[in-house]
Parts: sequence; C-alpha cells; structure tokens
Amino acid sequence: MEVQEGVVADIVFQSDDGMYSVLRVENKALGKFTAVYRGPAPYLGEQISITGEWVEHARFGQQFNAASLQVMQPTSAAGMERFLSSGALPGVGPVMAARIVEMFGTDTLLVLEQYPERLAKVKGISAKKAAAISEAYQALSGLRELMLFLEENGVSSGYAAKLQAVYGDTAITRLKENPYCLARDVDGIGFKTADRIALAMGMEHDCSERLEAGISYALVSAAGAGHTCVPEELLVRETARVLLVEREAVQEVFNQLIQKDRLRLEEVGGVRFIYPEYLYRAEVQTARRLLYLRDQAKPITRVNADAVIAAWEREAGIRLADAQRQAIYTSLEHGVFVLTGGPGTGKTTVVKGILNVLEKAGCRILLAAPTGRAARRLADSAGHPALTVHRLLEYQPSGDGLFFGKNEEDPLDAEAIIIDEASMLDINLTYHLLKAVQGGCRLIFVGDVDQLPSVGAGSVLQDMIRSGKMPVVRLENVFRQAEVSPIVRNAHKINHGQMPDFIPGPNSEFALQEFTEEQAAAEFVAQLYGDLTLDGDWRRVQVLSPMHKSPCGVQNLNKLLQQYINPPSAKKPEVSIPGNVLRVGDKVMQIRNNYEKDVFNGDIGRVYKIEGKTVTVAFPERPEGDYVSYSQGECEELQLAYAMSVHKSQGSEYPYVILLMVPSHYVMLQRNLLYTAVTRAKQRVLVVGSKRAVLTAVENDKTRRRHSLLAERLQEDTEVF
Repeated sequence: MEVQEGVVADIVFQSDDGMYSVLRVENKALGKFTAVYRGPAPYLGEQISITGEWVEHARFGQQFNAASLQVMQPTSAAGMERFLSSGALPGVGPVMAARIVEMFGTDTLLVLEQYPERLAKVKGISAKKAAAISEAYQALSGLRELMLFLEENGVSSGYAAKLQAVYGDTAITRLKENPYCLARDVDGIGFKTADRIALAMGMEHDCSERLEAGISYALVSAAGAGHTCVPEELLVRETARVLLVEREAVQEVFNQLIQKDRLRLEEVGGVRFIYPEYLYRAEVQTARRLLYLRDQAKPITRVNADAVIAAWEREAGIRLADAQRQAIYTSLEHGVFVLTGGPGTGKTTVVKGILNVLEKAGCRILLAAPTGRAARRLADSAGHPALTVHRLLEYQPSGDGLFFGKNEEDPLDAEAIIIDEASMLDINLTYHLLKAVQGGCRLIFVGDVDQLPSVGAGSVLQDMIRSGKMPVVRLENVFRQAEVSPIVRNAHKINHGQMPDFIPGPNSEFALQEFTEEQAAAEFVAQLYGDLTLDGDWRRVQVLSPMHKSPCGVQNLNKLLQQYINPPSAKKPEVSIPGNVLRVGDKVMQIRNNYEKDVFNGDIGRVYKIEGKTVTVAFPERPEGDYVSYSQGECEELQLAYAMSVHKSQGSEYPYVILLMVPSHYVMLQRNLLYTAVTRAKQRVLVVGSKRAVLTAVENDKTRRRHSLLAERLQEDTEVF
C-alpha cells in the first residue's frame, strides 16, 4: 500500500449512488494520474491524500486503486481558489472565488469558518449570501470531518453522506456512544459494518455492549429467515459464531438480559424460545384474535344456502364436488375458515360460490390479497373488487414503522372478508389485519399451504391448519378439465415427491432443456427469451430462478437478457440502479409498496422514458398515459424484471415460465420452491439446466421448519399465552 498526495484536476466519473468515482490527480513528482475510489468524489481543486496500490487495467492502463481517501485543506491561496471554484459552495463560481481569495489570501478558509460576516466586504456578496456561503461551508466541513473519522476507523467514507442525512451534526457523537445504532438507523449499513466500526474504535471483543448487540442481531437475522422466535441454545450458538467469541461469554450476557426482563421468553416442552418484542406481541395477539373471531360470528341463516347454491350451479353450468359444497357451508357457519388446495382443485369456484351466497344474504364483503398482482387476479376471477391487504387497512408510511388507518378504533366495515394467497401472509401483517376485523365478521383465508411460506416472519396459514383449532377444508381432487394440463398433473406429482413427466418436442407444455455448463444455459435462455418476445409481447414470458447469484441467478440473467433484448445505444439514455442500469424499453419491477405513486411490490412495467435522472414507467394495469415517474433517489425502488426469483413470483401467473434449475442452486433446491415455480405457469413450462437438480428439489421435502408458537397458542388447552 502506498500513499499519494495531489490536487484533484478532474472528475472523470462518479456513479449516481456516489459509491464509485474515477479521478485525475495532479502530483508534483508524478504529474497527472488516474485514481479509482469506491466512494464519493471530492471536489475539483481539493488537496487529497489517497492510500492504495497501482494496478494495470486491461483497457485504461495504469491506475491507482485507492482503498481510502482523505481531503486535506488547501494551504496556498491558489489551492483555495481552485477549491472554491469547484462548485463545492453554492453561489461561488470562478469569478467570485477569485475575488474572495484576492481579498483574504491564505486566511480565506479561516474567514469562511469563523468570520463569515467579513465575506460581505467582497463585491457581489450581500450579508444574506455571506451567511449562506458560510452555512454551506460548515456543512461541508462537517461532512469532511465525518469522512475522515470513518476512514480512520477502517470504514469507507462513502457512508458519510447517509450518516449525516440521518444524524446531522451529531453523527460522530452518536457513533462514539453506540456504533451499533448504524445497523438500525441507516439503510445499507448492516451489523457487520457497525461491528467493524465498534472494534476499530476500541470496543473490547467480548464486552457486554458488543455481546448484547450480537444477540439482538441474531434475533433480527432469525426474523429475516422467517422465524418469529429462536430456541435459546440456537440463539447463543449463532451469536457466538457471528462475533467469534466463546459461547460461555454470550450465555452469561444472555442470562443477565433475561434477569433484567429485556428479552421476551416462552418455554414449551422444556425449550426456551426467545422473541423480538414486536413479533412476540404480534404472535400472541394474532392467536387471541383468531380464537375470538372464530367464535363470534353467528351462522348465516337468513338465506336458504341450498337453494342459492343450486340456482348458482344451474346459472354457471357447473356441479360442485362434495368437498367444494362443504367448504361453502363451513364458511357460513364459522367466524374463521381456511380453504386450501393445489392447482386445479377448484378453490376459485368455491370462492365464487361463497361470494354468491354472502351477496344473496346481503353481507358487506371485502376481498384482499397480500400483493397487488394477487389482488388483481382475485378481482378478475371473482368478479368482485379486491385490494392489497395494505391498501385495505389504509397503510401509510411512517418513520416509526407501520401505520394503518384501519384498526380496533376504526375497524373495517364488513361482515365477511376473503383473503386470497394467504400462504403469503406473515405474522405482523396478519396481526394488523385481525386488529381491524370486528367481532361477528367472518374471515376466510384461501391459499395453497404447499407453496413457499411468506417472505416475512411466521407461517400463519400452515400454523392455523397445524393447530387443529381452526375450521379447515382441503380440496384434493383435481377436476377433469384440469387433469388434461401437464402443468397441473406435474405440480401434483412434485408435491407428492415424484419426478415430473417432461414431454419432448418444440411445442411441449412441460419440457426440459439440459446443459452441463451453467453459463451456456443462461445464454440459451437469453436467446430464447428474445425469440419468444420478437413481437414485443414482453408479458408472455417470465424467467424464474431460485437464487440471485451464480451464472443462472437472477442478477446475471437480467444482465444477459438486457444485453440481448435491449442493448446500450448512443440514442438510449441510461440511469444507474443498484447493480445495473435502466434503459428505455426495459422490463422492470417495483420492489416495495409505494402508496403515494399507487404502485406495489411486484408490479411489473416497462421504462417509457428517461429524461436526465428521471425514469418514467408504464404499468399495463394503469390507464393509457397514466405513467409513474421516479426521481434520482427513487430509482432504487425499481429493478430489472426479465428474470426474477421464485419468491418474487408468488401470487402471479404467466403464460410461459422458463425456470432455471442447476446444481449451484443446491441450497435452494426444495420441493415447495419447485412446486411454487411450476404453478406460476398457465400454458407452458420449460425447465433449463439439469434433471439431477430437479430430482434434488423433488426429493428435498425437508424445508426448514420455521420456529413459531402460533399453532401452540391456538390450542386453547395449552398455557402458551
């Protein structure tokens, strides 16, 4: 590692997110050289000190790869003038910079910092402008001080802007008091980065503050993996592994936290389970509300259900199976009811039947689903308006977390609520939903319990069924019209642990294309996708993958597909997003709910226009011309969607699904994932990769059981409350 000093002569490039820059640096001994730094660029004319090493770039030749960068205050009048001319201070250009330095010389920075009122003596600077220039300089000085503090503690100064935005002038003080607050408060900074800062600042390896932070991190990580609680032994072991400390030290601090009542604990079967506070509250209240609602609704008797069902069957030209008929009756008798079943078993028909009887009974009915796509599918199939659960509950963004307009004080105005794709409900969202349901209202959960569980913590649908305390009807018979579909047949074979039947031929509805090289498989998919969408119908085909990384992962597939479908061009403006760029014509997905823009997590559209740093997207569900615009800071809500993860595809259907299944996906090769992916297709499935990978998934039904005590809490004879 070498140290080089010099003046910033030019900013060759800086990424939109400010985390990568290329500089031309002027050094007395070396002349001008190129430096690459993974962080925000300094200003033109600033004196910098960079630590790194020389590398040879295949295209650009010799460069200095800077691991750290520190800005040094210019000491000469010429250096100060270059700095002020760079645009670092709003309202100060080259002419004004020359006037300021001409008047104050080498005392210029001292005046800016301590005697800003003297700036008003310079021609063209009023007292108001002098104050504004000084304020901007103070903010810049604070940022530089923070950058220096981070670099001195082994952390990229690229985080400085984010920290200052969150903490303002108190950033360094907050870090010194509790560096672990970063992981909680600042997007993009995780526990490991915060821990590195803490250790660099001299925190003892096994001090109680670090061990407490590690325990909290392990709990948060468990929630991210879907658990509402963690067995004590597992929590202690995982904390010790992450922190590289002895388990005895973690156990001692853990015991102290229990004694001080700072951790939520539940003991079942001799095992102590530990909860984050918010998940404990959500699970306990979810169980209580489900039991309450189950028993509050009175059976619907104001209509003759038999007559209504018979009339509806004649009108619709159908004949219900016994299980379907029983499901409709059960929904009318209980306050909470679960309807589950695989593809082709008639869940949609039952929902229509339930709606028909409830409407004839004069009930006020609400329909919802966890995602926007699932809600639209529900509305289309049921012929009744449907919302996302968040929209139903009138969700509003809040700096303190979730805020719902509908709750126990202002409940939903309904006598019956149907929630489709209920396997996607996590415990926290379910808790807020149940708070907004009045006693006497019946709540009907519909979903395929064999699909992947929710992304968030908990396995609500599965736990309701597992408890044995909620009325449940499981549809198992596949109807004749569905039996002819190879997709439905194979989905059920997969679900029963059998290999699917791959049908050879160019027009096969369920085919396998094998490859030994994963990159070759990815390139084949890119070419096939291009051929299938030559007519511009970008919604016909969806590429799915179990993982984000690897040659056949979502990230690499999106880059290949974009390169093939929508390559760069001098006529196409681009905007950077994390890990990629967006161009006009790209297929993109919204990755978080945005209620101000009325777009939701999972919505797919196309980039319609890019002007400067503003991206305009056309979503097909919106009226023609009703486009959604994203400013520079909002583009992180979008990602390329030529390929997406199987998890992201839940709640959606596509005419043609191309599924990557290769050996490197082994960590994710599970039966419920394959089953979920296959059931996303309406007309055709093409599996690309390896038959062995498919077999691995089919045979692996040992999906990790999520730690949750909801089922136990629903069993009223237990004391878990």
